Amino acid sequence: MGREEAKTPQSAIDNLTESRVLFGRLPLILVEVMLDATDRALIALLRENARIGHAEAARRLKLSRTTVQARVESLERRGVIVGYTLRLAEEVSRRMVRAHVTIVVAPKASAAVATALQRMPELRALHSVAGVFDLLAVVEAEDVPTLDAAIDKIGALEGVERTQSSIILSTKFER
Repeated sequence: MGREEAKTPQSAIDNLTESRVLFGRLPLILVEVMLDATDRALIALLRENARIGHAEAARRLKLSRTTVQARVESLERRGVIVGYTLRLAEEVSRRMVRAHVTIVVAPKASAAVATALQRMPELRALHSVAGVFDLLAVVEAEDVPTLDAAIDKIGALEGVERTQSSIILSTKFER
């Protein structure tokens, strides 16, 4: 499979990372090395507002629209950007009840537990952690009874030995 000669530094990076499709995502350290200051600035802008148009992003970054479009496409193709999400309006988000649930998992049950947790729509995130607990789940619901039911459901999963929950009272800041 012949490769085209790299005409720009960006296309050279794209050629080097073409194997990502065959071998999965790139190691984080390699991705960070491949990101230049413009990529990092563009990613920061997209984190602020994933719906920003290429023209507006170009204006803010003092780049051409085609450059921004090419950079976004390259970041997506290389697996640096793997998707886009939404943020709820502050009024809606404030009404949600959230908790951090730490979970102790039985030996050799982590993969099955993680798969089961991924199917729960109330889970916003799942982290593997060091220490007494194995996992930390961020759970969100519209009210306390729904949150309580979700936490009970986590505790009832096969392979979950123990949970501990901390209800989030307020969020000081979130990025």
